[in-house]
Amino acid sequence: MICKRYIALSLTAVLCLTTLNAQNVQSGKASYYAKSWTGRRTSNGERLHHDSLTCAHKSLPFGTLLKVTNLLNGKQVVVRVTDRGPYVKGRVVDLSWGAAKAIGMLSQGIAPVTVERVTSSTIPFRPEEEDPEIPKFEFELADIAPTGIIPVWQHDTKIDTKKVQRTMRRTARESTLEANKEAASDKAIDEINEKPNAAKAYLKRQGQ
Repeated sequence: MICKRYIALSLTAVLCLTTLNAQNVQSGKASYYAKSWTGRRTSNGERLHHDSLTCAHKSLPFGTLLKVTNLLNGKQVVVRVTDRGPYVKGRVVDLSWGAAKAIGMLSQGIAPVTVERVTSSTIPFRPEEEDPEIPKFEFELADIAPTGIIPVWQHDTKIDTKKVQRTMRRTARESTLEANKEAASDKAIDEINEKPNAAKAYLKRQGQ
């Protein structure tokens, strides 16, 4: 009695696994969109682009990821469902131009494939491995400049404030003297221009 129950449970499990596998994997033929179809709207409202890895499927929800395998060469590609179709007997998927190129079926036009639903959340084409350790960098101020010159703020000697003040006063005096010289020169030129011209030739021209 126990043996019969065990056999019945085993057969039920096998049938369930077979049913699930049949739902997740499809076999048939694949075609692809022409490259000139770029820009057309798909059934989910997106714009088709020939380089995008997308496809059309008859019933699976939009956004479903499918792994398509070309049975002639074993090449695979993961695509996203964005459109409906193909409505031709025997065909299970309609690929974008870029996806068809990835599995090497451009020259054939139609190729036998298997379509498997991707249930893992892993990013397509990315190997499942631990993230590499990010190197740590320590940023510190250099004690000495590349040219060998020590910055002023790192000098051990103290700044002579009195010397700095004397230098500033001397610079101010020199600037004042220079300004006075320019003013005196401009004043002298103005005085010369204001004097009447007493030259005989000038007076003769003026009729005086």
